[in-house]
Amino acid sequence: MIFRVVFLFLFLLIIEVYSFQVLKTLIKSKRVLFLIECVSLLFLSYIIYTVLQFDRSVGQTQQLMSGMGLLLIIYVPKLILTLVLLSEDIFRLGAGIVNYFVNRDKKEEFFASRRKFVSKIGLGIAAVPFLSLIYGVTVGKYNFKVIKQRIFFPDLPDAFDGFTITHISDVHSGSFDNAEKINYAIDLINEQNSDMILFTGDIVNTAAKEMYPWLETFNRIKKHEYGKYSVLGNHDYGEYVTWPTEQAKEANFEAIKNLYGQIGFKLMLNEHTFIEKGDDRIALVGVENWGHNFKQVGDLKKAAGALKKEEFKILMSHDPSHWDRVVQYDEKNFHLTLSGHTHGMQFGIEIPGYFKWSLAQYVYKQWAGLYENLGRYIYVNRGFGFHAYPGRVGIMPEITVIQLKKGVNVA
Repeated sequence: MIFRVVFLFLFLLIIEVYSFQVLKTLIKSKRVLFLIECVSLLFLSYIIYTVLQFDRSVGQTQQLMSGMGLLLIIYVPKLILTLVLLSEDIFRLGAGIVNYFVNRDKKEEFFASRRKFVSKIGLGIAAVPFLSLIYGVTVGKYNFKVIKQRIFFPDLPDAFDGFTITHISDVHSGSFDNAEKINYAIDLINEQNSDMILFTGDIVNTAAKEMYPWLETFNRIKKHEYGKYSVLGNHDYGEYVTWPTEQAKEANFEAIKNLYGQIGFKLMLNEHTFIEKGDDRIALVGVENWGHNFKQVGDLKKAAGALKKEEFKILMSHDPSHWDRVVQYDEKNFHLTLSGHTHGMQFGIEIPGYFKWSLAQYVYKQWAGLYENLGRYIYVNRGFGFHAYPGRVGIMPEITVIQLKKGVNVA
C-alpha cells in the first residue's frame, strides 16, 4: 500500500512539474504562479490523504469518490499538458543534437527555449477533458436518458407483439447524493407505463446498508402488469471489501438479496418463470452473476431447466461477457439477453444512431446498446448509477424501454 501511494505521489509530482512549465511560459507574474502551485499542492495533498484513508473493511466512501473525481478533473488535463510538453522536449532534444553535432554550432544553447504557441495548444486541448469532467460530476451523473429500442423476432408469440419492457441496471445506491434527482429518475421509470420491468443487478456498491436510505424512493416504482423481476450483479456479492468474518459477509449477502424484495422485485437465482398473455407465453430466465474475470456463479443450464429450443426466451444476465462467451452459442436459443455492468466506463462520446466510443469497447465487445448474432440479441444498459468516478461524461445514465415486435426487420 505504501509503495503504491509513493508511486502515485511521484507520478503526480512529475505531472505537476511539467504542467508548471506551461504556466511558467504563459504567466509572468511570480505571485500568481506561486498561488496556483499552492492550490495545486493542496489538492494533491487531499488526494493523497483520501487514498491513505481507504479502508478495505469499509470499501468505497463518498470521500474516496470525491478524491477520485478530483484526481481525474485535475490530473487528466495536466497529464495531457505533460504529454504535449514531453513531445516538445523530444523535438528540442533532437534539434539540439543536430545543431551541436551536425551543424557544430556551439554558440547556441543546446535546448531551445519553450514556445508559447505549444503551451497554448496544450492548454486548449487540456481544457476539453477538464470542462467535460466537471460537467460529469455536476450534471452528467444525473442526466437520465430514456432510450427506446424496438426489436423484431419472427417467432415472437402473437400476443406479445408490441409488449414493452423497462430495463434498468447498475443502481449503485451507495454512490447517490441527491434525492431529488433520484426521485426524478423514478418518475421517468413510471412514466413509461411498460408491461414489465427488469433490473439486471448491482443494487449497491458493496454493503446492504447503502440501500436503506433509498428503499422508500425505489418503492415508488409502480407495479407493472406482468411483474417486476431482477438478478444479481457482481457488486451484490460484497466481495470488494474485507469482512471481519465469513458469517458477516454471508449476512450482508443475504441482506442484499432481501433488498430486491423490499422494493417489490422478484429476485431470480438461476431459475426461470413464464410470462403469460392471452393464450401465449414467453420464458423469463434469470441467472446469478457470470463474468469473464469476475465471479462466475451463473448456471445457465440450471436456470433454463427443461425449456425447449423453440420456446421464446428472455435472459437476464448482469455481465455481457456471459453472452459473448456462452449464451449466444447455447443450443437452447436465448432470443434476447439483457445486461448491464459496463457503465460505458461512464466516459465516452456518443451520437445516437451514428457514433459511439468509449474505453469500455476495448474490454467488452458488447458494451452499450443493441448487438445481434444469428438472430440472437443482447441489449447492454449503460447503467442507472455510477461507481468510482462520481460522474458521467458522454455516456449518460439510462432507462431503457424495449418493445418486442413480431417480424423480420431489425430496428
